[in-house]
Amino acid sequence: MKIQNTKAQIRLPLFLSIAIAAGIFIGANMTSSADGGSDLAQSLQKFREILNYVDRNYVDEVKTEDLVEKAIADMLEELDPHTAYIPKEEQEYSRSQLEGNFDGIGIEYNIFRDTIYVVAPLSGGPSERVGLLTGDKIIKVDTENVAGIGIKTRGVLDRLRGPKGTQVTVSILRKNNEDLLDFEIIRDKIPQFSVDASYMIDDEIGYIKVNRFTATTYEEFKSALDKLDEKGLQKLILDLTGNPGGYMSMAIQMADEFLPGDPMIVFTKGKEFRYNQEHRAGNSGLFEDRPLIVLIDEGSASASEIVSGAIQDNDRGLVVGRRSFGKGLVQMPIDLSDGSELRLTISRYYTPSGRSIQRSYEGGKDDYYSDIYNRYTSGELYNADSIHQNDTLKYETVKGRTVYGGGGIMPDYFIPMDTAGNSAYLNRLFTTNAIREYSLAYSDGNRAKLESDGFDKYFTDFEINEKMLKELVAVAEESGLAYNDAQFKHSKNLIKLYLKAQIARGIWNNDGFYPIYNQSNEIYTQAIQLFDQAEAIMVRSN
Repeated sequence: MKIQNTKAQIRLPLFLSIAIAAGIFIGANMTSSADGGSDLAQSLQKFREILNYVDRNYVDEVKTEDLVEKAIADMLEELDPHTAYIPKEEQEYSRSQLEGNFDGIGIEYNIFRDTIYVVAPLSGGPSERVGLLTGDKIIKVDTENVAGIGIKTRGVLDRLRGPKGTQVTVSILRKNNEDLLDFEIIRDKIPQFSVDASYMIDDEIGYIKVNRFTATTYEEFKSALDKLDEKGLQKLILDLTGNPGGYMSMAIQMADEFLPGDPMIVFTKGKEFRYNQEHRAGNSGLFEDRPLIVLIDEGSASASEIVSGAIQDNDRGLVVGRRSFGKGLVQMPIDLSDGSELRLTISRYYTPSGRSIQRSYEGGKDDYYSDIYNRYTSGELYNADSIHQNDTLKYETVKGRTVYGGGGIMPDYFIPMDTAGNSAYLNRLFTTNAIREYSLAYSDGNRAKLESDGFDKYFTDFEINEKMLKELVAVAEESGLAYNDAQFKHSKNLIKLYLKAQIARGIWNNDGFYPIYNQSNEIYTQAIQLFDQAEAIMVRSN
């Protein structure tokens, strides 16, 4: 969940790059520098000595490059969860996550303690469709154990990436589940668009869903906003739920579109003075004077929190949903001389009121990425009273409202998670791909009529009938999912809604999917009713 500085492409001075790549390119001159007696110089000298002894005298042949790679990984493990080393051979894939297209299962992941963690399923990708979640641990890929074997990023890519249309089975361990869950995933092309959908909910209210902050996010967002404005946009819902972040510069430009005048958007502080920066609004935005609601949840991180924090602290709009992830660290990509990259945390960012929203990572990376499940077990996702704010981290918005730092953005209006209608059978309809398989077949078989009728008619008049439900059950049984009458009846309304949404996606893509799917989104459905509060809270331009 990266926030990258607007100056991310500049290279650091050579001496700093060398120091960071400790042991790889340490030359003899380094130890004879003027500060050779410093702690850093002594540490580098010690590392060099040990590496030389191992290389010359160890009983077996060793690859010193492999030892250095392991040393770097272990060193960075002692830092924050977002500082990362990217080997040369993995650079292309890493950059494609934010800048290109690729074929695969569509997840952002990290390897911690020899285990592959799902950081976020990419919006619109195969993993999101089958139900992979943030925090899932990948234990097996096609029956092959991948946990505790010393797997590297290259090994993950070799197993999970592949041509569009090919299948891979991923077995994951999920918090509070004793048994592994198997997901059959059909690889697909993973497009790196960042605006999932934009549409008018009614004659006044517009909706824009942003899934991450990539190099094209502001351009996509501005285009969507312009089109809604032409349709009579008076009130806007900006959906940042599940958005894991990305480029800081994109978040700043988006926030500037909403903020009149030149208020603070975000500022950063680091050990180095040059990383202390302020970012203020200043451009004339299209949507500065109309009511705004921003949706967030436990999956909204980094750049998403910059936008929602700026809107909240400046009393520009209403933040609705559940407490955000809590990632307030800024990484700078540093190109190393062998083609590898270090993404080093160089500063913390602060919301306009002075809040740092970074969660503690003292418990280690395992606990850090399991926090979302701890919120589940503690009851926080269902009850705002379960959230314990730190009174020593109390701040004020422009209008004097109290907000808190130290662990994500707490929304102005809390909406508990709604699990009514969920069941194991419903989950398995997704993990076996039954809903996707049936909906695609139905879309393809009825495309001409559905397209002729148009989406508006489909949205208001189309119903999933009993015949279609029986056909879906049959498809599921062919995939090995036994019918469960009690669970089917319990989840029937959700099954019908998800099936209708997936059929619409097959015809009208995400612009057809989200207006239907969002009817099951408790944050979205309640936010629509809160524009009186959004208007009352907002600071208008003069």
